[in-house]
Amino acid sequence: QVQLVESGGGLVQAGGSLRLSCAASGSGFSFNVMGWYRQAAGKQRELVARITSGGSTTYADSVKGRFTISRDNAKNTVYLQMNSLKPEDTAVYYCAANKYVVTRPANVDYWGQGTQVTVSS
Repeated sequence: QVQLVESGGGLVQAGGSLRLSCAASGSGFSFNVMGWYRQAAGKQRELVARITSGGSTTYADSVKGRFTISRDNAKNTVYLQMNSLKPEDTAVYYCAANKYVVTRPANVDYWGQGTQVTVSS
């Protein structure tokens, strides 16, 4: 059974920083691609950033230069360092894990439970 356990969300003022963590566990699954999606109220879930086991990264245009994704392969853990946060970054952030890169959230293999990030103006 695969589990993704997130931590690190919270309330922060605009311009501040937060760091999200997601630890994956479970046998028989290759966590080749790990990443973060977010879903704001009334909006669709969208990719924030993803990283492969080889270190290749992809970012949404809206977070480039502000967010950094990293991972510890030995621990099956992925991190999202979020700097210069804006009110429009407010959303529930979900950790995701896949065997392969996917282009749609519907194709994600496993999801975390989500962690709320709220950025006040």
